[in-house]
Amino acid sequence: MKASKFFDPSNLRGDIYGGLTAGVVALPLALAFGAASGVGPIAGLWGAILVGFFAALFGGTPTNVSGPTGPMVVVFAGVVSSFSGHPELIFATVVLAGLIQVAMGAVRLGRYIRLVPYPVISGFMSGIGIIIIALQASRLFGHAPSETGTIAALAAIPQAAADPVWAALAVGGLCLAIVFLWPARWGRIVPGPLVALVAGTLASLWLNSVMAVPAPVLGDIPTGFPDFQMPAITADSAVIIGKAAVILALLGAIDSLLTSLVADNMTRSRHDANRELMGQGLGNTIAGLFGGVPGAGATMRTVVNIRTGGRTRLSGMIHALVLLAVVISLAPLAEAIPHAVLAGILIKVGVDIVDWSYLKVAHRGPRWDLALMALVLALTVFVDLITAVGVGVVLAAIAFVKQIADTQIERFATIKDRVSDPEERALLDEAGGRVVMFDFGGPLSFGAAADMGHQVRERTDNGTAYLVLDFSRLPTIDLSATRAVEDIIQDGRRSGKRVLISGMNDEVRATLSNLKADRDLGPGAHYPSRVEALRDIVADLKAKADGAGGSDRAVAPA
Repeated sequence: MKASKFFDPSNLRGDIYGGLTAGVVALPLALAFGAASGVGPIAGLWGAILVGFFAALFGGTPTNVSGPTGPMVVVFAGVVSSFSGHPELIFATVVLAGLIQVAMGAVRLGRYIRLVPYPVISGFMSGIGIIIIALQASRLFGHAPSETGTIAALAAIPQAAADPVWAALAVGGLCLAIVFLWPARWGRIVPGPLVALVAGTLASLWLNSVMAVPAPVLGDIPTGFPDFQMPAITADSAVIIGKAAVILALLGAIDSLLTSLVADNMTRSRHDANRELMGQGLGNTIAGLFGGVPGAGATMRTVVNIRTGGRTRLSGMIHALVLLAVVISLAPLAEAIPHAVLAGILIKVGVDIVDWSYLKVAHRGPRWDLALMALVLALTVFVDLITAVGVGVVLAAIAFVKQIADTQIERFATIKDRVSDPEERALLDEAGGRVVMFDFGGPLSFGAAADMGHQVRERTDNGTAYLVLDFSRLPTIDLSATRAVEDIIQDGRRSGKRVLISGMNDEVRATLSNLKADRDLGPGAHYPSRVEALRDIVADLKAKADGAGGSDRAVAPA
């Protein structure tokens, strides 16, 4: 590849400023996510550095800034809890998740990731926001939940609130006030989370010196470059690692590609979804090999990058280098950061992840969408993410098939009201209700096929002598629709009705013939068009009315 494809110096000043600003915004978040994951704040920084650099270098969205995100950390924290004391298993999950993302990009699954319905995305993102808030609420009061899991974290909040560490609550409250009230115009110069990090830490240094019970702090943070983590998978851990890796890979893919869509809207560009997946996968694979927290495209950091001038992949790489400089030179200063400060920052992150824009208007939209969103949210919070997404996608697909099937059945059964050709209309009137037509308006879903026979029986009576099935707009037919057509033909024969076919192409006709679905059709039952079928039907009816004893036309009884 040409070097210019990776490095475009045309916007160097904007990229430098965008990268610097995004790095400053990412610093407190990386520390907070690292601490929340259970592997330590320095692992959060290394995750931001490694994922941020390599995803920018190899990804498909030039302005994306990647690093640890709330959704990824929620899942990763569960892995850390499951394999506590076994880093080789913990980071094997991250490496495997990265490799899965690379594979997803290689087989070009990027465009399919975006097909997850919005109520499902809204539900699991809001659920993740609630989980983050629940996990950090006790830390805001100076305590940590004694057990892992959302339910345990929620149960620990009343006890923590009843016996607060006042120094922790004070600095946590200060941080909450800053991140929620920091003016947006000031945030363009100095981000609120960074101000909260510095102000909260300085305040805790004074409070801890004057109060009997100090606010818990991060403590010892290792400096220098991380050690290589040799991943390992044992027979006992394979299922947990595999499941968690799939969740991380899918969640990271969805998170990153949604961020890419935001970047596209802001820059009037179009990202390469498959390349983005491969870049994110490479970043996570390398992060896992060096003990970093997994990451994804981070919307807030990406927006900050774009707003401050970033336009090419250099900005995301510079953001990572800024964090690298902090790790090398300033890591010891982070030891005095209170957990309550990071909890305040993360609670704001959790609140921002909740989909308030939809929740405010959800009652005005379709009730099914609201019910689906609520179900996915509940499953995310109280069960697990992969169950929530899986159930949500399946239910959304079933609802969509039902909606399409209802529309197809309505069009199939109401052709008489839509006949516009004057000759067809006249022939139908002349037939006097002895003929009923049905129109396949296009490819037929299996949901509609299941109800076709019932619709035909419901719309015909003892006075109906002829059924015309119009296939002129049906390019292909599957097994479900084939069996439905076969049932209609057989029902017609048993009730003494003649079934005629119009407009069927050779491919559909061959399918019906190969599956022997047309064996009960009478001779000469195929017509090029509806109007030709109607002409012969009317002629046959006239001949019978005139006492001719039938007709030698194709519509004569078999």
